[in-house]
Amino acid sequence: MNYLSTRGQAPKQSFLQILLGGLAPDGGLYLPETYPHFSAAELAFMRDMDYRQLAFTILSRLADDIEPDDLKALCDKTYTTDAYSHGRPDSDFSQITPLRKLEDGVFILELSNGPTLAFKDMAMQLLGNLFEYALDQAGQDINILGATSGDTGSAAEYAMRGKHNVRVFMLSPEHGMTRFQQAQMYSLQDANIFNIAVRGVFDECQDMVKAVSNDLEFKAKYRIGAVNSINWARVAAQVIYYFKAYFAVTTEAGQPVDFSVPSGNFGNVCAGHIARMMGLPIRELIVATNENDVLDEFFRTGVYRPRKSAETLHTSSPSMDISKASNFERFIYDLVGRDGAKVAELWRAVEAGESFDLNAAGLFAKVADFGFVSGSSSHADRLATIRMAWEKYATVIDTHTADGLKVGLEHREIGVPLVCLETALPAKFEDTIVEALGRKPERPAGLENIENLPRRVDLMDAEVAAVRAFVAHHAGD
Repeated sequence: MNYLSTRGQAPKQSFLQILLGGLAPDGGLYLPETYPHFSAAELAFMRDMDYRQLAFTILSRLADDIEPDDLKALCDKTYTTDAYSHGRPDSDFSQITPLRKLEDGVFILELSNGPTLAFKDMAMQLLGNLFEYALDQAGQDINILGATSGDTGSAAEYAMRGKHNVRVFMLSPEHGMTRFQQAQMYSLQDANIFNIAVRGVFDECQDMVKAVSNDLEFKAKYRIGAVNSINWARVAAQVIYYFKAYFAVTTEAGQPVDFSVPSGNFGNVCAGHIARMMGLPIRELIVATNENDVLDEFFRTGVYRPRKSAETLHTSSPSMDISKASNFERFIYDLVGRDGAKVAELWRAVEAGESFDLNAAGLFAKVADFGFVSGSSSHADRLATIRMAWEKYATVIDTHTADGLKVGLEHREIGVPLVCLETALPAKFEDTIVEALGRKPERPAGLENIENLPRRVDLMDAEVAAVRAFVAHHAGD
């Protein structure tokens, strides 16, 4: 399996060759040269697999340069009940990603039982083990530079903490996360973890990460890698739970299923797109945004209009407070017929602060062929959906999952199972849960007073030069 860049100007490489990087040298994102496809017979054989078996089966098609025995060992090491038992006491952890039935045909896929109580753990725990494997084989170390709007950072840090050949530099907006999310990251005292709070919004953090990654000389000198969802391995790992959920809610081959996905950076729903391209019978991929509705606007109008930092709103579902969706480029690459030159042209406009319109060329009409629909949610909608889920289903959901459930139900087709992807446990968004329900959400044992732990974090302005200097100073420590 070879990988190529969405912008068409980078040499093809293998899975392990792109694993430790992020952006391709031409600034694009990596995708498989062709998507592996599972036949109906293969899907039938996969139906009764447990999570580890399913992970190995899917990843062996995407990472065929890893020896099968090694890949199986990595899957077995990653997907354990010990690693994914930090959530609800009534969850079936033997399934790793258990389904919670709300009513006939409506389900929540539990993805937040990992160490940081967010769906990012599903991919990040694997990524940590893959990094360790690849670095040990090559006798190298790596400096990971990332940006987070809430959950990616903590998931990355908990996956990489203490690893001898990895240092993590994580940028986050100074005021863009909940106290719980901040505490999860900033309380880590591991010597290889560096938290940088930025005076700005997430998009500025993400832009700085891209700027450093595009400085090829600096990237090579300081061995810069990425764990954001621009990293292909992250997306590949997220494909697995779409297959697991599909088999859990269907009984017949070819039966269609809808997935509703809270979306900010487009990584999670992009994994659903990849699963669909690999042969999973997904009818609709429902993109649910909050008030930062750049993606919803595109899927309604065909115009992609990233907002400026000053226009990005701070909401009660903060992990989706994003106005430039990095992984969106992967979908657009498929939408335009895998024309790298066209993608490069479109993203030159984006990087210049402009928008693009796919109506004139007739490309927007093709979106329906990929099963995408969308909707948005407001703070009032979140409160109402959280109350509804509690009163009707005796289930407490977090704010992002509420966005997904609200928009998912708007698009529900009776007779087609609707799976809403859980984003995080409600404990991470206590203030809004209290506002909605008048009660605090339960916290897993050991996290009752996490906000009171000592913090280790550096504060800086949104300046690329400052980030470069900080990384250079600590990269050899």
